[in-house]
Amino acid sequence: MSSTDGFTTCLWFDGQAEEAAHFYVSVFKNSSIGRIERHNEATMGAPGSVLTIEFTANGQKFVGLNGGPEFKFTEAISFQIFCADQEEVDYYWNKLTENGGEGGPCGWLKDKYGVSWQVIPEGLIEMIGDADPQKALRATQAMMSMGKLDIAELRKAYAGA
Repeated sequence: MSSTDGFTTCLWFDGQAEEAAHFYVSVFKNSSIGRIERHNEATMGAPGSVLTIEFTANGQKFVGLNGGPEFKFTEAISFQIFCADQEEVDYYWNKLTENGGEGGPCGWLKDKYGVSWQVIPEGLIEMIGDADPQKALRATQAMMSMGKLDIAELRKAYAGA
């Protein structure tokens, strides 16, 4: 990656950067593994072990850094996945919560590495932001009662059904 590539998100891991990169590449389309930089005698890690790994997930650039146990992921930063339909919502929710991930409220979840995600169905932002305050309220109340978001139930609440 060069300085003309725009933004790259650096994710700090405690030894799982390569595993995480391969996981994200397996979950998202338009993904690939890039350059891997390894520790040498001048760095703090075991020589030959992964220091950083560049990867692209869903067209977004990332670098995984094996920085150690000093920092952990929190919900203060999350990645939003906008989904076209319920099948896509279900796919991302299931993939990102499997093997140690955990679902949260309102479409939020943490994957097995502790990274926070928001799995957002198409139309949700418009429903909860509708100019009709009653429609927006019903959609928001429905969303607040869910873990994984259910598009059909959100639409029913929004319509007042």
